[in-house]
Amino acid sequence: MNDTLSWDQFMQVEMRVGTVVSAEPFPEVRNPAYRITIDFGEFGMRKTSAQVTALYTPEELVGKQVVAVINFPPKQIAHMMSECLILGGIGENKEVTLLQPERKVKNGTRIG
Repeated sequence: MNDTLSWDQFMQVEMRVGTVVSAEPFPEVRNPAYRITIDFGEFGMRKTSAQVTALYTPEELVGKQVVAVINFPPKQIAHMMSECLILGGIGENKEVTLLQPERKVKNGTRIG
């Protein structure tokens, strides 16, 4: 890997902890995904689409804290504007394991 970031570049990425408040199937997209709403505390509620159906049900996601990038520009996904990007590790079969804090923290907590 030859591309290195400066510390200043890294600090521009707003990775924050939020709590999933709703998750539902998103049948309008090409690959299986959920439409998810996340509470980021003082940074507000954000919607996104996440291809996490292999390892999680909507019921399991609600109440779970996740890590997401909240300062990407909104992106059109089917008929919804995605307002953040949930982070996860991608396994050998493209299954996504969500990144989450070890302990419950305040919504909006910065990752750095």
